[in-house]
Amino acid sequence: MNNTTKIERSFVSNELEIKWEGIEPYFKALVKRELKSLEDLKQWLRDRSELAAVLEEEFAWRYIRMNIETENMEFQKAFQFFVQEINPKLAPYQDELNRKLHSCPHSHKLKAAEYQNLLKSCETQIALYREANIPLFTQLEEDAQKFGALAAKMSVEIDGKEYTLQQAAKFLKSTNRDKRERSYRLIQKRRLKDKTALNELFDKLIKLRQDVSQNAGFANYRDYKFKALERFDYSVEDCEVFHKSIKQAVVPLAETVDRKRKALLQLDQLRPWDTAVDLDEKQPLEPFESADELIEKTIKCFDRIDPFFGDCIREMKRKKHLDLESKKGKAPGGFNYPLYESGLPFIFMNAVGSMRDVTTMLHEGGHAIHSVLAHPLELVEFKSPPSEVAELASMSMELISMDQWDVFFDNEDELNRAKREQLLDVLSTLPWVATIDKFQHWIYTNPDHTHEERYAFWCNLMDDFGSNVVDWSGLEEERKNLWQKQLHLYEVPFYYIEYGMAQLGAIALWRNYRNDPKKTIAQYKAALQVGYTKSIGEIYQTAGIEFNFSEAYVGELMNFVQEEINLTFNTKL
Repeated sequence: MNNTTKIERSFVSNELEIKWEGIEPYFKALVKRELKSLEDLKQWLRDRSELAAVLEEEFAWRYIRMNIETENMEFQKAFQFFVQEINPKLAPYQDELNRKLHSCPHSHKLKAAEYQNLLKSCETQIALYREANIPLFTQLEEDAQKFGALAAKMSVEIDGKEYTLQQAAKFLKSTNRDKRERSYRLIQKRRLKDKTALNELFDKLIKLRQDVSQNAGFANYRDYKFKALERFDYSVEDCEVFHKSIKQAVVPLAETVDRKRKALLQLDQLRPWDTAVDLDEKQPLEPFESADELIEKTIKCFDRIDPFFGDCIREMKRKKHLDLESKKGKAPGGFNYPLYESGLPFIFMNAVGSMRDVTTMLHEGGHAIHSVLAHPLELVEFKSPPSEVAELASMSMELISMDQWDVFFDNEDELNRAKREQLLDVLSTLPWVATIDKFQHWIYTNPDHTHEERYAFWCNLMDDFGSNVVDWSGLEEERKNLWQKQLHLYEVPFYYIEYGMAQLGAIALWRNYRNDPKKTIAQYKAALQVGYTKSIGEIYQTAGIEFNFSEAYVGELMNFVQEEINLTFNTKL
């Protein structure tokens, strides 16, 4: 696996200690260096990239360890040290380096396509940089982590045993309706226990983010964040087109599924605790029993698609770059964290033995393959694609791997159930993504809203994008607080619509895969190897698909999804 060869340092000492007095001289040297030629500039960019890779990987390991053991004070302190003592001091130097690049007389000679996103990013960062925002970014990073700390402490007792909320969610698939309802109510009750704390934390984050945007000369954080996220390839208006397309083309199909669910389950009322149980009321799928089994089956699945994919996970296992099992004190969620210097990323998740864990592992495995394929690119900036591209890699892997899921299941019935569950999840994910994104647009363009106004807008969104088939009677409080479970709102604002855009791309890529697997995998790998050396549209084109979320295109993709869902049923939707 040459793609995971650690990059040899030529600028930063291998003995570097992560203390500011050891780091600062490297930035000073980059600031002072004379750039007399194009080659001098390219070497300067390589050295700057090397320093960035070293520091980003150090930060990554501190973040990973802290999330694995949220109650380990040493890990907490190590992470906080970087946030409080290193990051704030990096910002002024990053600005100086950006300005040096921008003003360099040789920068206009960087005409190769791979440099264009880097140069646009440089201009954007210069335009947004404000010294007054440095302490605000530090505060935001610290406060955003409080969500994970609150969530990690949430647990419920079911039948005399304590479960994290992730573990307890498996009971929502129980064929015993009373147990589903009891588990659902316990989970929601536990969430509501912290509703005031979560509201107050969100208020604080909104205020800080609004201050950041105003310091940078923006009327609101939404407009600031679109610029900061460097969304060069689409606009606020395009997001509104996405919202409308999902409402028109996806929500009706999702409601058709809910009507089918209600009929199959023979229910007078379809309640929130009925939306995850198997449609044939069979016991939840049990695709694996341990993290080791999940790893081995994932490797086998990936080997069948492309041996290189299996090798990536095999190498991560060998180097202990996988922490998969859910346990108390571990932060919620899952992620693949790229490690730009060593090349082999790290996968973190909370597996409990469910089918969702399989798709999470395949999803993060797609990210990992992307990290490995992009690692040979020369600069960190080239290896860091935007989320619209990164999530295409992961969500496509979820779908194209489905034909290999027999490694997790012994019979065709279970395999069909797993595929159906995955496709129904696609239909529920897209409206939820649109809901969360539209919610954020309103939140940050109306930063002085009250809690009641926030709740009212959220409930209106639930009316628009939620299912009118599901009966929420008596659960009004739970429904209006559902947004509080979404980590992205707290930790990574506006990073969510990318999932929806990439989901559409993944469906299109999967459709291609059905027609020509060999060609599609070749295009998929080619697109991931591009990193961020092309525009989003060009990368999607390299993958053989469109970057398109018009109502007509979304409707076309939904027709394909509906056909595939029908194949998993004895009768049509």
